[in-house]
Amino acid sequence: MSTAPSRTHRPRRDPDRRERILAAAAELAARRGFHTVGMADIGAEAGIVGSGIYRHFGSKDAILVALLDRVMERLQSGAEEILARPGSDREHLSALVQDHIAVAIQDRDVLAVYHREIHTLAEEDRRRLRRAQRHYVEDWVHVLAPLRPDLSDGEVRLAVHAAIGAIQSTLFFRSGLADERLAARLDVMTHACLGIDVNPEVNPE
Repeated sequence: MSTAPSRTHRPRRDPDRRERILAAAAELAARRGFHTVGMADIGAEAGIVGSGIYRHFGSKDAILVALLDRVMERLQSGAEEILARPGSDREHLSALVQDHIAVAIQDRDVLAVYHREIHTLAEEDRRRLRRAQRHYVEDWVHVLAPLRPDLSDGEVRLAVHAAIGAIQSTLFFRSGLADERLAARLDVMTHACLGIDVNPEVNPE
């Protein structure tokens, strides 16, 4: 009687654990700087034995790349979804502003790590993320340019960078404002950088 060959079962990777690792790494890195954080620190913060992290990430650098990829992909996918909707350039621009504000508030730690640590990545990863970042900025430029025919191409790009910078200024200090109020104030300030009036329905009281 023949017997079927036994199969080697690899332990399944728990996606929840992966998320816990990334969340722990983002929080620690935002608080202390990624270079000061070790795998054991991340494991302790996530409630996972240090060696268990290696089932999901081969190195600390791999965790950093995953974090930065995630936030850039989130911004890009948000922009793609917004621009695919029916609507005017004005509506698309306001939606881009509000989406970036939402990411800055909801994923504050990860976005802060992105800006602090992208320069530490290996050249290939850094170039890939910088390229994605440029494409994202182009989405804003594409909808702002028709709304600001008074500006040169360089001035439109300057306005976009100023607007995104206004949103991301909140990554490096705590305003003390509730999220809803913070989002409303950022919306007004970002539109001001772009030289576009805020729609009445999104203007804070």
